[in-house]
Amino acid sequence: MDLGLVKQHLRVDPGDTTEDALIQDYIDGALAHVEQHCDRKIVETPANAGEMALTKDVEQAVKLLVGHWYSNREAAVVGAVSNDVALGVERLLWYRKQF
Repeated sequence: MDLGLVKQHLRVDPGDTTEDALIQDYIDGALAHVEQHCDRKIVETPANAGEMALTKDVEQAVKLLVGHWYSNREAAVVGAVSNDVALGVERLLWYRKQF
């Protein structure tokens, strides 16, 4: 997944490379999370039911996860009343999930 596109989603200046490694780690973690959640491997050209492509909805789920992790770098957020990120990600991945 393109780092520049994710930085745009995060509203990070494209010329600012100070957190590129951190953002890439979040991307890698989000992709792994999506694969685990859907019980499918992300590949360029899916050849069987155990594989899926990085479609626009899957990309959006990854960006939501990365954005959440980038903004909330700890497991708990003090003073937060509501958190709908998980719902948005789950909804985006629902039809990709292998049951």
